[in-house]
Amino acid sequence: MERVLRGVVAIDGPSGTGKSTVARQLANRLSAAYLDTGAMYRAVTLAALWTDVDVHDEYAVVALLPKLDLTIGTDPHSAAVLLDGEDVSAEIRGADVTLAVSPVSAVAAVRQHLVALQRDLIYAAVGGVGGIVVEGRDIGTVVAPDAGLKIYLTAADRARAQRRTEQDSAAGRAVTVDATLADVRRRDTYDSSRTESPLRAAADAVEVDTTDLDITGVLARLETLVELRGMVAPAVRV
Repeated sequence: MERVLRGVVAIDGPSGTGKSTVARQLANRLSAAYLDTGAMYRAVTLAALWTDVDVHDEYAVVALLPKLDLTIGTDPHSAAVLLDGEDVSAEIRGADVTLAVSPVSAVAAVRQHLVALQRDLIYAAVGGVGGIVVEGRDIGTVVAPDAGLKIYLTAADRARAQRRTEQDSAAGRAVTVDATLADVRRRDTYDSSRTESPLRAAADAVEVDTTDLDITGVLARLETLVELRGMVAPAVRV
């Protein structure tokens, strides 16, 4: 029997824990919407790079926001990211954006602007398909503190670096595990120490260590948690 998600599942955690992969697949399995909030910060970063804005210049970054033309899909099958009407889903994953996204995402006005957009998308999804899986770094603490289920994914540093390296290599980006490990640790330090919405687990989040779990194992664990919260219902056919 087909099952559907009712409500909001918030998935947080540092880079390389498998958030994007499992969040998208969980949404697909439960006929829910899907939102990758990290892609939104990457899109703002790309906009800054396109216009030669210094990503460390907070005022210049904030000045981009009123003219930002950003659209992000919530269909787990094709969650495209459009910037000025152009699909930048692949470009926002490049090395230049990855190196620059932390200072951009630390700007309070950027976070406030994007959180408002994220909440609008969540509201629309719950009112439409009935449920949404949202992933990022501050979903359970800031974006959707009333989510029916909050999950915080963790994994050992080197395991996360290995996964990121494999993803980048599959996408044609030349990287090494050691270089990725250094970047993972840099992002962790930056994200967890920023003043605005630092990376941390919500007090009521369920922590899931993915170090020794494959995608199937993580998904099974998350589906069990969703069911235990009573957030799954049979699909209604009209």
